[in-house]
Amino acid sequence: MRQHGIRAQQREQTRQRLLRESRRLFSGSGYGAVGLAEIVQAAEVTKGALYHHFTGKADLFRAVLEEMQQEVGRRVAAAADAHDDPWTQLTAGCQEFLTATTDPDIQRVMLVDGPAVLGWSQWRAMDEAASARHLADALSSLIDARIIAPQPVAPLVHLLSGAMNEAALWLASSSDPEDLDHTKAALTQLLQALRAG
Repeated sequence: MRQHGIRAQQREQTRQRLLRESRRLFSGSGYGAVGLAEIVQAAEVTKGALYHHFTGKADLFRAVLEEMQQEVGRRVAAAADAHDDPWTQLTAGCQEFLTATTDPDIQRVMLVDGPAVLGWSQWRAMDEAASARHLADALSSLIDARIIAPQPVAPLVHLLSGAMNEAALWLASSSDPEDLDHTKAALTQLLQALRAG
């Protein structure tokens, strides 16, 4: 029994090492420039160990992307949860999403390589699973409280999510440090237009 626990722990350590090194390499060089040989060498494991955990490079990339999406989601949730007022929770969460996605590692993996490697449909499905549900819940609560005028939530979620993802992609290519502040100000005005009365 104890031996089984040690093996499981070693497998998890190997998996985490693969994720950590892959993330570093994908973030630094981009998916296309990183080979499996480089990943296993950096993680100090065999190709067999990699294939024990992942079906290949794309599957490993997907796991790295999912990990990053969860991190951004935690940052957004923490920013929202720091406030009691539901409106402020929405705006703080949206603002934090823009801030989080200015991290060059997140930009490259989550916004640039993600859709290219996985394909638009799979990337959108992962994006929805990671964040759209939380945005939908926040908007539904605001509609129920009559802070936002009653309307179907799904179109609003897709419009806001699309606008924020597009803004994040634009910020990734921007060289002006003031663009983040300008984008946050524009987002504030966009959100403010949703408020009822």
